[in-house]
Amino acid sequence: MNSISVKDKPWPRMIALVDMNAFFASIEQLDRPQWLGKPVCVTNGRTGTCIITASYEARARGIKTGMRLREARALAPDLIQAASRPYRYAQVSSSIMSALENITPEVEIFSVDEAFLDLTGCQSLYDCPVEEIGRKIKDCVFEASGLLCSVGISGDKTTAKWAAKKQKPDGLTIVHPYQARETLSGVLVTDLCGVGSGIGRYLAQYGVHRCGDMQKVPISVLGKRFGNLGKRIWLMAQGMDPEPLHKEVGAPQTIGHGKVIPPDTRDKTVLRTYLLHMCEKVAARLRRYDFEAQLFSVGVNTPRGWVSKKLKTTTPTSDGDLIMALADFFLNVYWDEGERSHGVHQVHVGALDPQPKHGQGELFTEEDVKKEKLLATIDAVNHRYGEFALCKAPLLNRSEMPNVISPAWRPAGPRNTLES
Repeated sequence: MNSISVKDKPWPRMIALVDMNAFFASIEQLDRPQWLGKPVCVTNGRTGTCIITASYEARARGIKTGMRLREARALAPDLIQAASRPYRYAQVSSSIMSALENITPEVEIFSVDEAFLDLTGCQSLYDCPVEEIGRKIKDCVFEASGLLCSVGISGDKTTAKWAAKKQKPDGLTIVHPYQARETLSGVLVTDLCGVGSGIGRYLAQYGVHRCGDMQKVPISVLGKRFGNLGKRIWLMAQGMDPEPLHKEVGAPQTIGHGKVIPPDTRDKTVLRTYLLHMCEKVAARLRRYDFEAQLFSVGVNTPRGWVSKKLKTTTPTSDGDLIMALADFFLNVYWDEGERSHGVHQVHVGALDPQPKHGQGELFTEEDVKKEKLLATIDAVNHRYGEFALCKAPLLNRSEMPNVISPAWRPAGPRNTLES
């Protein structure tokens, strides 16, 4: 490895990607030392049958994310099932992300267990080789959480993310920016973050299967087909991803909640309970961040696919009762008409146009003011004693499955919310 100090010979750009190792399962092993070295899997609640993630000891037995618990137990009869604890995972993630700002203030939280660090501007502060900076990052994460991580460092986000996966768990992989094109040349283009199978099939038409093949195609071809994304992919494959870090988290474009329900649910009362649960979660989240919305989507997933409709309230709202009125309309008009013969296995409710609340206008009646005070009281109780500590009676029969961490989760702001 290169032992030259970055202070003496700085890189034109230096990006690191921190990737936690089997994050949820590692936290379970951390909190229960007796599970260390044993195969552990995490499921969504004790009744969950699908594996969210598994420890490396379990992965060594062939257990994978998405596998059914029964199938996994056939591979590892001694497999330990841990019910997911999303609030604990979010707590640990927040500690890690906060600690990383001691390395550099330029941190982009990519997901609950990944973060990009832009080290370009602080190289002069680190009078040491790149390898030592990588070890400082790993030490920082361990001190903040007691967990190990893998780190990739290169001159752009895509190469750094690819590098972080190379030596998991507990790895450190460095790709000098001047070596990135050569290093990636034999890598499948679909192994790069953001290049899915659809784009992969398109590139294959031009003989592009590996990153080194990308030079066969002019950048304009991808630009014409995919716009700026296509141009970025062309550069990504050659270790020149221009994408900057995104520190600021914008306001959510939508606020939605969904839940998988017992397969082939046809009972309208049961279905209404699940939709009521989602309506109340959306409404509470809108109120938490002083948002309102007027356009909502309500949908159910059947064996024939999603049946969903966009529906409007008369005025912008954050009242679960008004959102539920739309859900009832949906059930009575759209689900009853021919769809009731098809069982439902998932529901979803979303606010499609959340906007900051403008306060009480002149059109607000005394009843509106009373309702706002009531909702504020309910929110205060639930904030103190736990979600749905105070709720409508039908929600006592809601699903026992816990919330999960959304891919869009962030430690602060409107995205610091666990989904159903």
